[in-house]
Amino acid sequence: MESILKNLENDPDGMSTYEYIVNNVDKVGEHMQELIDNLKRVDCSGQFLASTARFLNAIDHDTFSPWLPPLIEAAISKDRERRYIGSLLEALWGVDYKERSEELIKTDDNFRRIYKRIYPADVI
Repeated sequence: MESILKNLENDPDGMSTYEYIVNNVDKVGEHMQELIDNLKRVDCSGQFLASTARFLNAIDHDTFSPWLPPLIEAAISKDRERRYIGSLLEALWGVDYKERSEELIKTDDNFRRIYKRIYPADVI
């Protein structure tokens, strides 16, 4: 695994790290911190951070729940143009997120941060 992590350090944009996680999802558990750290370092747009969060949530929310907040936080930080974080709303909080937005804004800081960026006029 050390050689794989070393190779992923040369990942130019996060796609190789994302693909490694997707293709090895059943084996990456103990190395998630290093993989997330690598994504944070190389993904300048937030695209692969958001994609990884969506993927891990869809595969097994409970198992990967410790890793979702750092992925989401980094995606919010990197995606200044709001091209990728909007997709997290429905993927992570459900198709009814808009109807539950008041509740979610009060209870989930990452939801609030994304919602505020995507729907600035709706946030009080």
